[in-house]
Amino acid sequence: MENASAQNHRKIIHIDMDAFYASVEQRDNPEYRGKPLVVGGPPEGRGGVVATASYEARKFGIRSAMSSKQALQLCPHALFVRPRFAAYKEVSQQIREIFSRYTDLIEPLSLDEAYLDVTSDKLNIGSAIEIAQQIKQAIKDELQLTASAGVSINKFVAKIASDINKPDGLKFIGPSAIESFMEKLPVEKFFGVGKVTAQKMKNMGLHTGDDLKKLTEAELSKHFGKVGRFYFNIVRGIDNREVQPHRETKSLAAEDTFAYDLTTIEEMEAELDKIAVTVCNRLQHYQLKGRTITLKIKYHDFKQITRNQSFPAGLNDLETICLTAKKLLAATEPEDKRIRLLGISLSNFGEVPVKQKEEKPTDQLRLFPFK
Repeated sequence: MENASAQNHRKIIHIDMDAFYASVEQRDNPEYRGKPLVVGGPPEGRGGVVATASYEARKFGIRSAMSSKQALQLCPHALFVRPRFAAYKEVSQQIREIFSRYTDLIEPLSLDEAYLDVTSDKLNIGSAIEIAQQIKQAIKDELQLTASAGVSINKFVAKIASDINKPDGLKFIGPSAIESFMEKLPVEKFFGVGKVTAQKMKNMGLHTGDDLKKLTEAELSKHFGKVGRFYFNIVRGIDNREVQPHRETKSLAAEDTFAYDLTTIEEMEAELDKIAVTVCNRLQHYQLKGRTITLKIKYHDFKQITRNQSFPAGLNDLETICLTAKKLLAATEPEDKRIRLLGISLSNFGEVPVKQKEEKPTDQLRLFPFK
């Protein structure tokens, strides 16, 4: 089997902006600098959700997808501002222009992160580390923002590396270090491992990559399905996924399966807030607006239903998505029910047809993996 060192022909950079929305707000508004800033809906009302928070706010435990009310409880003197997605899109395009100086192989994941393949860079620099440093410096000099970068020979490791020294970090994990790095990696950091899968792994005594490495490919596939083969390869430093500069987007959705059944409306709404943030970020990145919001529910007995609501015009704002999903949930009379999965999708992109057809619920949402 191919090993990590045999893959070193590929040079991959993952760039992730630091607290992107909040950093843009602090850059453009000097009065916000050095203060705990929350970008999202206000704490008044039911729909307030944190889209992102400045590092000053994160020190108080405030995080993305948390309700604004909870954020205010954690930090009563936090400043709340509504998102300005048009401004964030403009900055994202400026960042993309900096990337394009070095390579055309750019795979954006959202407004604030992307993969770059610099195996053959336009400026013949040759060093992925040097390119990452130049990109970080250009973003800092030209846009007065900071980014963190991960550099490696594949996408998986580069993405993990970019998170290690945040904010304003740069981490290189070379071919000879990948396997030892993967062996020490907690299982919850692996691609496709959510809360439920992580708990399943830990119940099996699998806590790190080293533990996963002790299982055969057949054993991993038996326990975890098709993704088991990915675990088998990645823990050995093998990830052959290419950087894809042209990804067609046909639908936008996200869902989450929970480690335990949700039984209270408060728990359900809190989870919907998190899922809505994921969907909203993707809509903003792809500059899409959908006219139909669909809620997917799977109960403890695996019975699955969908409910949707259509609008006369496309939308992609966080508060409308959150409030609509919660209204659709309430209509299912969730009291005293046990829910194991929730999902939100937006569909019907583009212009409204001359004669709009009545929407019918779908049985299955098409999903992007979580970031």
